[in-house]
Amino acid sequence: MVFISQYFMKLRPVLLGIMCLVTLNACTTLGPNFTEPDVEWLNKWEEDTYSRADSVVEYSNVDLQFWWQIFEDPLLNNLIELVKGENPSLQIAGLRVLESRATLGIAKSTQYPQVQQATSAFQYSNTHAWDGTVSDSNESFTTFQSGFTLGWEMDFWGRFQRGIESADASFFASIANQQNLQVLLTAQVVDAYYSYHTTLLQIEIARKNAEIQKRSFEITEQLYDSGQKGELDLQQAKTQYMATLSSIPSLEIILAQVRNTLTTLLGRAPGDLPELDGDTEALPILQEDVIKNIPASLLMRRPDIREASWQVAAQSAQIGIAEADLYPSISLFGNINFSTHSMSGSANTLNLGIGPSLTWNLFDHGLIKNNVRLQDAKLQRAIENYQMVALQAVREIDNSMVAILKTREQKIPQSQATQAANRSLELANTRYKEGYADFQRVLDAQKAAAAQASNELANDSNHISAIISFYKAVGGGWQEQTVEQMVRSKTLEIMENRTDWGNLLHSLPQEN
Repeated sequence: MVFISQYFMKLRPVLLGIMCLVTLNACTTLGPNFTEPDVEWLNKWEEDTYSRADSVVEYSNVDLQFWWQIFEDPLLNNLIELVKGENPSLQIAGLRVLESRATLGIAKSTQYPQVQQATSAFQYSNTHAWDGTVSDSNESFTTFQSGFTLGWEMDFWGRFQRGIESADASFFASIANQQNLQVLLTAQVVDAYYSYHTTLLQIEIARKNAEIQKRSFEITEQLYDSGQKGELDLQQAKTQYMATLSSIPSLEIILAQVRNTLTTLLGRAPGDLPELDGDTEALPILQEDVIKNIPASLLMRRPDIREASWQVAAQSAQIGIAEADLYPSISLFGNINFSTHSMSGSANTLNLGIGPSLTWNLFDHGLIKNNVRLQDAKLQRAIENYQMVALQAVREIDNSMVAILKTREQKIPQSQATQAANRSLELANTRYKEGYADFQRVLDAQKAAAAQASNELANDSNHISAIISFYKAVGGGWQEQTVEQMVRSKTLEIMENRTDWGNLLHSLPQEN
């Protein structure tokens, strides 16, 4: 006991110095602290845009998370739920969240001693000698050594703290990326769903027009065979009828492509989509209050804007990490070793070493300073990217809002034009049968009626697409998800059986 007491009395100055180092640890954090980039023009844009639309657009209390429910289509609701559970891109984004969380755990480990090693060794040695000038000998002995080494680089300049900040921001950026993918996929599903229905209606219109033109062709053929009309009427009727028939396969190609788009979003191989089987339905007629006044503060919560902001935060911390290399690295080290020997007369030994160490790159020929400059340039690039993403967001909102207003304005005249074209066709057929008009009038009326029916359908489809674009532009369609919702349960089970994930597969920290 006296020996141990004297031993630690000798170490007291060293221990006091270490305590001082620990007290001073992380007393300075280099590099800029993150601040949210400011978008100077945002409030002015909000005032100008919404004041321009106030006289035309009513605003609703649509839940942005479930905005597609304005279409009141249970099949669409079901498809979106399936996509959010099965889409491969969303699964990959969820796994990236787990990757970034593991990376954050690595960064947090730097707060503790970086080297913590226990060592031990056992050796048996045997020496056998014979046929010499001395008598034969056979000697053996054993040795045993054990030790523990500790190394801890002190975070004087905030290098490790900034590393944790950067990894933390990257983690939340990965969550924002997954949420932004939810926004994009939701819009893609709704758009593909109504594109599919629009194409079905276009095929129906084409077949209806083909039936009308077939009857005209048959009439002109009978008149030609009886000698009452010339061949010109016959060939014109045939041309129009065959042209309409030839347009149907092209539309069926588009239908197959849209269906394959939906199967891909669902993570299925191309082919039939039983969920879409059934009668062709008309496009929904939406209420006047289908879009919503979105405050600028809420717009800035759009997932891709939040992701860009977190990327700025992650890069901001990298400057402090780079600047720390300009200053000395101060570490504490310590080791204790014990050894024993079975040879007679040999002593057991206990060795203890402890103290600080300093490493400083004095001459790097601009390597460190240029790395600091590099990280600063990357930070400014991330800030500019944030500004660009915000600008793109308001551009998308403005474009979609204008499209909603203008397609709505077109609705009444398009409907009236279709009615007029159908009436013209009816009159042209009557006058032709009565001999008061030539067949060209009938052909022109048929073309006009077919074109107006397609134009009205196209406008209705464009109106729905504009609404979809609007809700995508404001960042609607995402929900906060647990790990179990981000990644299939089967995948999580495989990962958990393969590797010890602790609780990382079952909970996520929340954004501050």
